Amino acid sequence: MTFGVKTNERPGTRAQVKYTRVSAYKAREILDLIRGERVARALEILEFAERDVAQVILKCLESAIANAEHNDQIPADELFVSACFADEGPTLKRWRPRARGRATRIRKRTCHITVIVSRLSPEELERLRALELASGGRGGAQAAAEARRQRVLRSRQAKADKKAAEAEEEHDHDHGAESEGTPEVAESEVEPEAAQDDTPAPEADVEPEVEVDRASDEADGPDADAEREDS
Repeated sequence: MTFGVKTNERPGTRAQVKYTRVSAYKAREILDLIRGERVARALEILEFAERDVAQVILKCLESAIANAEHNDQIPADELFVSACFADEGPTLKRWRPRARGRATRIRKRTCHITVIVSRLSPEELERLRALELASGGRGGAQAAAEARRQRVLRSRQAKADKKAAEAEEEHDHDHGAESEGTPEVAESEVEPEAAQDDTPAPEADVEPEVEVDRASDEADGPDADAEREDS
């Protein structure tokens, strides 16, 4: 009895997403749609699929295509989805309260998604290129690859803009806090100086002495003047 190649040992370039918070059953429904398709067609299917897990599989497929281009030097228009599968991951157990003091178990499923892409056979490539030349337009794979590149650039630009906006908002917040604290310090420092300028020190020191001398003279009277003349 002979056995084929194991699923995890199939040749090709792969990408894997682990611990995805979705059941393997739901992921397999989308994976069945792209299995055996060219990457251009698979990207279109995942782009317009209504399931949320399709976006996770789309990123996994784009990662597999990028691995094939950069690691194995295989152009994107020569790739197809040779294998894709979802293995069950750990299940999170939770409890939900029910009527009459009872509780029911909630099972939050997870799965590991794997996508494998391989190069098309030479015969298939020749046939597809002949069809593209006959149609007179640019190949669908090249268009899909270009669309994928543009989508990645837009995503990176959006992240950069968001990061710059957050940094600018933090800078404005810090600058506003500093500007609010500055007048209070200025007023507290300026008020004592203004009070000192209004009442000069020399006049305040001289006037009390003069008043004391006049008061002492008035208290002595004419007798004190006579005594000073006799002496």
